[in-house]
Amino acid sequence: MMSAPVDVAVAVLIRSDGAALLARRPESKVYSGYWEFPGGKVEPGEPVLDALKREIREELGVEIGRAYPWITRVFVYPHATVRLHFHRVTSWQGEPRALDHQAIAWRRPDAVELGPLLPANGPVLRALSLPSEYAITRAGELGEGPFLSRLEARLRGGLRLVQVREKSLAREALTRIAGRVLALARAHGAKVLVNSDVELARGVGLDGVHLTAEQLRSLSARPDVPWCGASCHSSEELRRAEALGADFAVLGPVHATPSHPDASPLGWKRFGEIANGASIPVYALGGIVPGDLEQAMSCGAHGIAMVRGAWEMREV
Repeated sequence: MMSAPVDVAVAVLIRSDGAALLARRPESKVYSGYWEFPGGKVEPGEPVLDALKREIREELGVEIGRAYPWITRVFVYPHATVRLHFHRVTSWQGEPRALDHQAIAWRRPDAVELGPLLPANGPVLRALSLPSEYAITRAGELGEGPFLSRLEARLRGGLRLVQVREKSLAREALTRIAGRVLALARAHGAKVLVNSDVELARGVGLDGVHLTAEQLRSLSARPDVPWCGASCHSSEELRRAEALGADFAVLGPVHATPSHPDASPLGWKRFGEIANGASIPVYALGGIVPGDLEQAMSCGAHGIAMVRGAWEMREV
């Protein structure tokens, strides 16, 4: 029988260059020498954020400035069951030092060669590698040529995750668009998923598939693709996405949208209530604009997913 989980506050300190801080566990603790994200146990009655600040002050000698709630993962070790409350920390005062750990190191999430890693932190690095923006295509609405020009400009500006979603296009046209999007994305190191069509994803060589809420309800296993996203509109659907093994989810609509006029918007408060405690990254979707990123992250979102907002002309 699994023991009651111990709540642990965990900090993912992220530098401006995208590198995250990892720390090597001290000799006096179980899993000595393993690398982990720093943090520690939440005391009874202590708010998680207060615990996070206290632990990071004690372990690294810095004062946390800005911390965003992120994902929560339960992990069963031989000695204990832990509930890890991860926060992304983007500002702090002082220079981190290894006050409690054997060593600390900065590494990009997609290029961590340190080992061994604490078992619970492997999936976290994969989640951390996802960018803060998820752009959804509008080729059918804007026209193929104009859309691809905007896509190339956005890729040059740093866009790294794209979903091909073109419900109005016939399969032949959709396949062609997906291939052209992929070719542009590959030149910039970006990932491309396609909405709902697993066979098309495999056939074109895309990075994965984005499941609809209907697919979430009907599938019994995660599609065998490198990356799998999922559309969710409720806590029940988000739990289903987690159980299926989706890498991330989009949750919405946060605001009313012209494309779904009958859908009831969640608003930021309800979005935060549903996203809080999710074990996978969650993107906010629905009437979102680039300026909503701070609000979304404050509510526990990994980032923002946009259709119209992704393709408005902006400086790059």
